[in-house]
Amino acid sequence: MTTGTVTIAPLRHEDVPRCAEIEHELFAGDDPWSEDAFRSELDHGNFYVGAYAGGALIGYAGLGLTDFESSVHTIAVTGAHQGGGVGKTLLRTLLAKADEAGLPVFLEVRTDNAPAINLYLAHGFEHLGLRRRYYQPSGADAYTMGRPANRD
Repeated sequence: MTTGTVTIAPLRHEDVPRCAEIEHELFAGDDPWSEDAFRSELDHGNFYVGAYAGGALIGYAGLGLTDFESSVHTIAVTGAHQGGGVGKTLLRTLLAKADEAGLPVFLEVRTDNAPAINLYLAHGFEHLGLRRRYYQPSGADAYTMGRPANRD
């Protein structure tokens, strides 16, 4: 899928080092994922896509799927590309995969991340609960959110 100058495609193993760089840029205070974590996600059959601009990885998103539910594992967009719809496109790609399987979707999001919360609410998610001190080592709280299965 291509949106403007951004292409959404399956995340590749060769993208793993760049994913780890983006993690450290965006989540330095909250135990960013390592290259090994990304490799494990890709090797264990989870659904991951990358957002590419001019061939460079500028964002990624991942979804875990079981027989009964799916969960957003991560969505990240480099700071320079935030606010332009890349995150929305990545989320919609994950939701399309969950919808194809007829599965509800769950996620956690920092309570202070208003842009992400608003994005999720606009795509049918509801607040389900609060996880105190979920993100470490910062101790930031997270909302749990869910969206029912869309079987249209």
